[in-house]
Amino acid sequence: MQTIRTFRATWLGACLAGALLVSGPALAETLPAPQAEVILTVSGAIGTTNADGVLALDADLMASLPQHSFTTATIWTEGTATYSGVLLRDLLAAAGATGATVKLTALNDYQISMPAADALADGPLLAFLADGQPMSTRDKGPVWLIYPFDDVAAFRTEQTYARSIWQLNRIEITD
Repeated sequence: MQTIRTFRATWLGACLAGALLVSGPALAETLPAPQAEVILTVSGAIGTTNADGVLALDADLMASLPQHSFTTATIWTEGTATYSGVLLRDLLAAAGATGATVKLTALNDYQISMPAADALADGPLLAFLADGQPMSTRDKGPVWLIYPFDDVAAFRTEQTYARSIWQLNRIEITD
């Protein structure tokens, strides 16, 4: 019985991953050019672009992608806040990303790299709203790669804290 459950879970997971790979590029192909200030660009090994060889996203385009929210405290802020935005996994699928590494860069050129495989279903989130309001650069915006620290204890590690890059404005996908 356990073998059947394991097979079903593996098969279902493979089907869902395949659906993301097929639907992600189709979604990105329908994204128009940004009409307002670009808050995030995705470049590199991507299948779809909408401006000068990159996928450029303004707040409205970010909002047009599947949205997720969670409430969490962080080691950098006081109290809790509800963060809303796009799961990194969903953005990679929408961009048609094919590379194995995600390089994230902030406005001040701080960079981190992480395996694309770490873009899990339960985090990280590319938050561009905090408590329903756009995030200013003073408040870690325009985009903050943040994890649901209160919900998943495994995210409360030095490695995950180091990956929680704020003032994020560029993502590059590499092989």
